[in-house]
Amino acid sequence: MTAKVQAAVWASTGGVPVVITSGCASQSLVKVLRGEKIGTLFHKNASLWEPSKETSVREMAVAARDCSRRLQNLSSEERKKILLDVADALEANEDLIRSENEADLAAAHEAGYESALVSRLTLKPGKIASLAKSVRTLANMEDPINEILKRTEVADGLVLEKTSCPLGVLLIIFESRPDALVQIASLAIRSGNGLLLKGGKEAMRSNAILHKVITNAIPDNVGEKLIGLITTRDEIADLLKHDDVIDLVIPRGSNKLVAQIKSSTKIPVLGHADGVCHVYIDKSADMDMAKRIVMDAKIDYPAACNAMTLLVHKDLMKTPELNDILVALKTAGVNLYCGPVAHKVLGYPKADSLHLEYSSMACTVEIVDDVQSAIDHIHRYGSAHTDCVVTTDDKVAETFLRQVDSAAVLYNASTRFSDGARFGLGAEVGISTGRIHARGPVGVEGLLTTRWLLRGKGQVVNGDKDVEYTHKSLPLQ
Repeated sequence: MTAKVQAAVWASTGGVPVVITSGCASQSLVKVLRGEKIGTLFHKNASLWEPSKETSVREMAVAARDCSRRLQNLSSEERKKILLDVADALEANEDLIRSENEADLAAAHEAGYESALVSRLTLKPGKIASLAKSVRTLANMEDPINEILKRTEVADGLVLEKTSCPLGVLLIIFESRPDALVQIASLAIRSGNGLLLKGGKEAMRSNAILHKVITNAIPDNVGEKLIGLITTRDEIADLLKHDDVIDLVIPRGSNKLVAQIKSSTKIPVLGHADGVCHVYIDKSADMDMAKRIVMDAKIDYPAACNAMTLLVHKDLMKTPELNDILVALKTAGVNLYCGPVAHKVLGYPKADSLHLEYSSMACTVEIVDDVQSAIDHIHRYGSAHTDCVVTTDDKVAETFLRQVDSAAVLYNASTRFSDGARFGLGAEVGISTGRIHARGPVGVEGLLTTRWLLRGKGQVVNGDKDVEYTHKSLPLQ
């Protein structure tokens, strides 16, 4: 490498541009000839003809805002058509998308990535059709923009309306899952927001082709720069400085990623750090139902953030029904770990922590005294994401539903239901466990804010001398 750098420096001093890049990466030479910024550039005047990174990312954010304003000016039917065109484009390019995804998967296997990450990276058969269906579902939803939420007569002839409007420009940082790009992009289009996306390097090819397919379906009167794709980690650090043009950051990934983003920006951050979700089996539970729920909550998609941790009422510990559930989990390939109490009874290895999201075929089991103990355990070790009670006792159920302080609380239903599409939101940009602006699965409504429109007939305040306030509610129009 030293010899290569020395040769590049020698050539560049004579005015010959040189790029050193990986010979193993796909189409490196073609990308260089296209002018794409890959590798390291050597030229004596390079600083004069390559724009600074900060300028370029800011321009990308400003362009996304400009395009979003043009998108908002379209009619509801025109915005709907864009989404329907996106859905058609995804299906028309399925073979190409799958080919690029397979290349990412091959690289991930070669790099030795964990199975949970590879699972999230995989676009399984039928996934493109499912994504296209979700985009069409969004397209056919009622138009969320400029909806009148409240009308008030402030005074005679002075009418105030509270209306819905887009947040502006969203920066979404996500790991591993290329299908998230489609969901996020379609939600941004439906909600009229500009969008900047940064996916994980392990999904680089999948994200690039999905971005190209989607932006090619956006008409020129809006502009393909409505959705920008960030390609390097350095650009994220620059973007996080621009709180004047980026309105919300949504990190979808590890606890470390979320914490890092929150500490690096003044821009509001929406997201969740952990998915420590619980299923509590009460002593009154229908155990056949409990088994179905537990198996689904753990093995339907163990890499998901709504997969479960198991809490069990102490009276069930010696029962054959509970043993049947634990054996079924083990048979399905789930590694069981125990909290301090369950370890003494069940003998499985101790969990490293009771606040632990495995994102894999592993599960912690702990014993609690009653529903109140379960609630206290959830509040101490959970992540306020999704928690479930399985019981036939209505009083226990209502206690759990009222007191568990989580974004989604379920009664006799798998934690896997906590999802934007399953909640009827069409799709989601992520799950929020915070309490400001949006909570739980964040769909179109979570990407909107409000503004006030006041229509008058020349009224002035003048110290409130000439205004008789009525503040009367009016019907929505």
